[in-house]
Amino acid sequence: MDESALTRIAEALERMSPAPMAAPDFAAADAFVWHVAPDRLEPVAKVNRVDLSLLVGVNRSRDTLLENTLQFARGLPANNALLWGARGMGKSSLVKAVHAEVLRQGLGLKIVELQREDLPSVSRLLNLLRDSGERFLLFCDDLSFSHDDQHYKSLKAVLDGGIEGRPDNVVFYATSNRRHLMPRDMIENERSSAINPSEAVEEKVSLSDRFGLWLGFHPCSQDEYLEMIRGYCGEYGVEIDEETLWAEAIEWQATRGSRSGRVAWQYFIDLAGRRGVTI
Repeated sequence: MDESALTRIAEALERMSPAPMAAPDFAAADAFVWHVAPDRLEPVAKVNRVDLSLLVGVNRSRDTLLENTLQFARGLPANNALLWGARGMGKSSLVKAVHAEVLRQGLGLKIVELQREDLPSVSRLLNLLRDSGERFLLFCDDLSFSHDDQHYKSLKAVLDGGIEGRPDNVVFYATSNRRHLMPRDMIENERSSAINPSEAVEEKVSLSDRFGLWLGFHPCSQDEYLEMIRGYCGEYGVEIDEETLWAEAIEWQATRGSRSGRVAWQYFIDLAGRRGVTI
């Protein structure tokens, strides 16, 4: 094959290859969502979140995560964080509320949400963020892995960074209902069927060990549940007497068979609608 033919082939391949993504205008927003096919960072004009003061029953986790995030925003060392535990107890709400509090204190910090299914693209995202002068909180909600899920290998690029290392201007926060990011029965199944049981699951289970902070979230008490609702009523100006609030809120949780911050918010939404109050 002559040189001109090789040149034409090279040019054709170059046209077929997607152009490298240009860095977005990070000054346009404080929050972004990462999308693939094609790669892009979409700015979020208004983040769906509640005020930090409205999160009840998570004081220790709140204080620990806020201090870690403030350190990072100030350019100091900070840990990746795994928020794990009971459903509906404010894990993702806490991450977004902490980000808002950091901004309120006048520090620069961008939050970038990454979907679990897009983890294989994370190296491309990190390269994009690495070259920016901004500091980024990379956030993945509801992170977990199934038995044959290979996405966990991509997570190591965020937690360890490979040969390049994790960018100094990126910290990673994830929420999960599972402490070890995979179901316990799958861990036990791999142990029982492997030639070397200890090594069979170590790679997956040790993922959670790569997070410097483990923050546990547990089911709330009835008093905490009611306190959450009272806080929402005070924040949004919904008036209700204590006896009615107690009776309705307890019935609401009973019909759902659970008690959590999410259930408290769902009751409050119903209450506000019935009282004609716009949230």
